Order: sequence, then structure tokens, then C-alpha cells
Amino acid sequence: MAENNEFIREVDEDYRRDQIAKIWKRYNALIITGAILLVAGVGGYNYWRHAERVRAEAASERYDVANRLAKDGKTEEADRDFAAIRTDGPGGYALLARFRLAAETAKRDPAAGAAAYDGLAADTGIGDSLRDLARLRAALLRLDGSDPNAALASLQGLAAPTNAFRHTAREMLGLTALKRGDIEGAGRWFDQISADAETPQGLRQRVEVYEALVAGGPVTVTEAKPENAAPPPPITR
Repeated sequence: MAENNEFIREVDEDYRRDQIAKIWKRYNALIITGAILLVAGVGGYNYWRHAERVRAEAASERYDVANRLAKDGKTEEADRDFAAIRTDGPGGYALLARFRLAAETAKRDPAAGAAAYDGLAADTGIGDSLRDLARLRAALLRLDGSDPNAALASLQGLAAPTNAFRHTAREMLGLTALKRGDIEGAGRWFDQISADAETPQGLRQRVEVYEALVAGGPVTVTEAKPENAAPPPPITR
């Protein structure tokens, strides 16, 4: 019985070798070509990864240089370098440079900076959270402008319960209402901040102060006349 099993196994192995030989003889060119393509593909992918890593490291160094120039007050050189990174840098650094250019522009010209952020907010090629960040920055720049209504409308959109920037948006809306004397409106925004379980602790502490101001109601400031004040001098001709 053992001899029969050994014979069957040998026949089976011979059959498999014969089948493999036939397959190799028929498809050897395709197999060799496929192996070459596989090796070339892996090699090409590794080369691409290496090139991207080198490119990213170079962009990081260029960004650091531009950042130092900006801190040193060399705005023209910094803007030039940020613009170059925006044009030919890897995707992440190019986007970072766009945000930094908008921020540097806003320091000199808030309206131009807000317009730069508008461009980022309108870019469907970047993530929604970054577009919302650009909307927030643009709104904050316009909030103290001559026509803040558009900024307030943008902040109201960002104050939605699921938006990542709702905390800042609600705080600014509440403070703007408080500044305008709209105590009821300010209270509504501050209540939303207090009721949100994800409100940061620092903002929650500030809201306690804001709510105390709301509870105090509108304050009318009048110019008090000091006691024993001397009468104004007579007008002589």
C-alpha cells in the first residue's frame, strides 16, 4: 500500500512538472515581460517617493527662510519666497504658502487680505475645513470695516452646530451684538457657547464674563461733573 502511494505521488509530481513546463514554454515571453514591468513599476514608485521626499524637504527649508524674513520685517523678500513656493512647491507647502501670503497681506491691507482669503474659500480643490478657515479669517478682517454685514452673515454660517470653527464664530457674533447694544442677541450666542459640550475651556471661562455683562443689561455712560468744580472762566473781549 505504501509503495502504491509513493508511485502515485511521483506520477502526480511528474504531471505537475510537465504542466509547468508546457505553461512556461507557451507563456514564457509574457511571464518575463510581466516580471520586468513589475520590477520597473516598483522601482519607479520608489523613485517617485524619493523625489517627492526630497522636494518636500527643499520646500520646508524654503518656507522656513521665508518665515524668518517675514519675522524680520523683510516683507518684500518674504512675499516673493512665499509666492514662489505657492507656484512650484509640493501641494501641502503650496497651500500653506497661500495662507501665509494672505495673512501677510492682511497686515498691510485688511481688504486685500480678506480678498486673498476669499480666493482660498472659493477653491474647491482644498478641504472643506480649510475653506471654512479662510472664510473665518476673511470675516474677521471685515468685521470692523465700513460694511460688516457680509462678515456677520459668513460668521452665522460658520456658527452651525457641526462646524469646526463654530466656537470662534459664536464668540465674535456675541461680542459684536454686545458692542451694538443688542443684549438679547448677544445672550443667545453666549448661551449656545455655554450649551456646547465641546466648547474649549478657555472660551467657557470668557463666556462667564460675557454672560455677566449681558445680565447687567445696557449701560449708559454719562459725563459726570466733578464736585466743587470751578465755573468756566468768563469770556472777555
